[in-house]
Amino acid sequence: MALVRWSPSRELFSVQNEMNRLLDEFLTPPGEEASILHPAVDIQEEENGYVVRTELPGMKQEDIKITYQNDQLVIRGEKRRETEKKGSSYLRTELVYGTFERVFTLSKAVRGDAIEATYRDGVLELRIPKAEESKAREIPIQTSR
Repeated sequence: MALVRWSPSRELFSVQNEMNRLLDEFLTPPGEEASILHPAVDIQEEENGYVVRTELPGMKQEDIKITYQNDQLVIRGEKRRETEKKGSSYLRTELVYGTFERVFTLSKAVRGDAIEATYRDGVLELRIPKAEESKAREIPIQTSR
């Protein structure tokens, strides 16, 4: 058994995460718990920029639109139901279809004109480079006389 140092902030975040989960559960209509209507997103900071990944299973690339304007990154799309074939009918349908939109406010310290997006195997990945002025730089120390 390992000893773990107590951290009040970790406890606070744990309570906050649980409250967010409960509110999401309460406000989300039945059958849409992990739906395409609100796709999960990971945002990772790297030395030269940010990486945003979101899962969009079953979506076509042409049904996804990404815009960046006024420091806001908007990812929107639509997952359409395939047309039903003649002579068949659904016995059960649990797949979720519809439109979604996720909006993220970015700092002005990014290069919006250099954002790159790739879509592969149902995962959308955006690479957002940091502006030069926001990157960490070493400041030389002058000798005093």
